[in-house]
Amino acid sequence: MDAFFNTLGDSVLVAWKRENFSLESFPGIACAALEALPPAVHVDLAAFMREFLLNDAQPQQSMSGFGQPELVAYHHPRFYIQLLFWLDGTTDIHQHEFSGAFHVMTGSSIHALYDFEKARSITPHFRVGEVTMQEIELLETGRTVPIVSGQRCIHSLFHLDTPSVTVVVRTQHDPGTGPQFNYLPPHVAMDPVFNDELTVRRKQLLDVLEQIEDPSYAELAQQMIADLDFERGFFILQHCMGTLQNLGEWEAVLAGFEGKHGLLAVGIGATLAEGLRRQIIKDMRGCVTDPEHRFFIALLMNVPTRKDLFALTKQRFPEATPEATLCRWVEELMVDTDAGIASLDACFPADVEIDAEDQAEIFMAAFLHWMKGGKRIPAALRKCSAADLRELNTSFAGSSLRILAA
Repeated sequence: MDAFFNTLGDSVLVAWKRENFSLESFPGIACAALEALPPAVHVDLAAFMREFLLNDAQPQQSMSGFGQPELVAYHHPRFYIQLLFWLDGTTDIHQHEFSGAFHVMTGSSIHALYDFEKARSITPHFRVGEVTMQEIELLETGRTVPIVSGQRCIHSLFHLDTPSVTVVVRTQHDPGTGPQFNYLPPHVAMDPVFNDELTVRRKQLLDVLEQIEDPSYAELAQQMIADLDFERGFFILQHCMGTLQNLGEWEAVLAGFEGKHGLLAVGIGATLAEGLRRQIIKDMRGCVTDPEHRFFIALLMNVPTRKDLFALTKQRFPEATPEATLCRWVEELMVDTDAGIASLDACFPADVEIDAEDQAEIFMAAFLHWMKGGKRIPAALRKCSAADLRELNTSFAGSSLRILAA
């Protein structure tokens, strides 16, 4: 067992025993212990990994799928200390069935806190309501953050560096705080552990129909939505969304769901669209290795307003204005594809007839124009018609850059 984490765990045990193992007191105790003995200062990560690999005398390990990987560094029947490695990790918006604190030992993260208001339970495993972001911040190496179990601490982390390592001091389980819901903004909470076996198999069978390009796919999806209850209908919609969009049938099937469930279904289309947007950005992140560009993608995925995005950019890169930094990133990510210039998923419109050698200049001028509010047309865009400008704006508005340029 690593001597540092043994010392840290024993200090937590002594302090918590003094409070008669009160669950309410544990987050404060965990934070105080991590701040008194910060792992970012005291732990040599390479030495820790070597000791863990070569020494059999380790605490009991879990079979958790959380982390890449999760290593248990201290274990007690009431609590334990884990190291969570993140190589390309982004956590869903979630709550916990445990309490404690986490400490950024290596790397940095975008951390967001949320509320879930006007909640209505559809089943014990599925709720609708309003998911709203309350706070977003950049966590640098050495930061310690409390974890409160249940709905009082709904949060997400987008890890920026490879690897990022967090140390978590946590209880085993806080009774009465489950399920450990995941949240799909802006309107859904779901228990990620619960699986309806029949729905799982139906989704797999729909995948077979998609693969063989069965012409009855959309009709069968529509009939399923017309018959299923709200929860299972939602999961079928979520699963089929991409295929139905490719078939041009998405709006009709969604309308069938909304017609069946009325006011209860208000916001489900927006929730599924937001889920698709987030997945697209996650997929793009997997192709990006530059730390600054990964930070940019993290902002595009998580930050709700342009003001917040500018503030976090300035905090991380204070040497330039946020506008200059963001323009530099968009330009650095620009590629010349067979279809024309593109940056991330924003593509130069095929209907805008501009010579290929001029597209990059027009693209960046248009991006900067709308990032500054889109009031006065700059000289670089005066060769574009009003229709061309609308096409460019539509391209940005339909991309991950829309928070900046739409």
